[in-house]
Amino acid sequence: MKAVVYEHYGPPEVLHVAEVPKPAPAAGEVLVRVRAAAVTRADAHTREANRGSGPLIMLVSRMISGLRAPRQPILGSEFAGEIVEVGAGVKQFAVGDEIFGSTGFRFGAHAEFIAIPETSRIAHKPAGTSFVEAAPVGDGGLNSLWCLKVGNVRAGESVLVYGASGAIGTAAVQLCRNLGAHVTAVCNAKNLDLVRSLGAEAAIDYLKEDFTKNGVQYDVIFDAVGKKSFLQTRGSLKPGGRYLATDGFSNLVAAMWTSRFGDRKSVFKLPPRYTREDVHFLQELIEAGKFRAVIDRTYPLEQVVEATRYVETQQKTGNVVLTIG
Repeated sequence: MKAVVYEHYGPPEVLHVAEVPKPAPAAGEVLVRVRAAAVTRADAHTREANRGSGPLIMLVSRMISGLRAPRQPILGSEFAGEIVEVGAGVKQFAVGDEIFGSTGFRFGAHAEFIAIPETSRIAHKPAGTSFVEAAPVGDGGLNSLWCLKVGNVRAGESVLVYGASGAIGTAAVQLCRNLGAHVTAVCNAKNLDLVRSLGAEAAIDYLKEDFTKNGVQYDVIFDAVGKKSFLQTRGSLKPGGRYLATDGFSNLVAAMWTSRFGDRKSVFKLPPRYTREDVHFLQELIEAGKFRAVIDRTYPLEQVVEATRYVETQQKTGNVVLTIG
């Protein structure tokens, strides 16, 4: 089968399409013909061993992914496809079922086929959605859902989402709206109408206004792109407010410190813990017309380098998806 592989860490150009053995489902596993898969920030960071985050984070990344070379040569976590074979004992799915979900840090979805346990974070593809529409749901959806859970975001609270036009940001705006929170979205000018359509009550162009200097305070600040820190945003939090981080070693230190001191908290729990129930929850929201994965561009599998370069510009709106087969 065809798959995108990389044998050593480096820039997007280390990725290439190669022929690799097609997996066979073991007992309790399903074999999925992958039809679409997202290209995410996690893929990019893992591929370069988090080089841009400093030597300490890079070392930790290599200890997880492989010290000298990647142990898993196929990236890709969020996917959608159809089951073509089931292993012994599989009861919840059948050949022909169309599914979507996330493999997490097991990766492996940038390939024509993937074998995964039926107990994985997968669910039947939401009715009325295409493979391309379903594939990236897990990236923004699961990440933002985890942050909102650990941050205990509640109905009636004011939430500012920084980086609201990215994969996690567009998901966070919608999920906050569904929780009954009042959302202010911060993004670039071209996406102001988009984030309003997703549920933001107010939208700020970050090139024209610095939200940390306008005097407005929020119950929650959700940094969906890892560009701010707790210290930078602390003054924009109400007493008892929470800053939700998605990236940054300094935010992890701040979370440890503020868990014991101060009335404003930095919330950053690692590793994130996603569940099958979370995937089913997103499936239900999609079928109810209350959630969608925003898609910027699609590329064929063979153009994975171009797709990855675009993700790394940090200018994408929502998600980038590979079409496979």
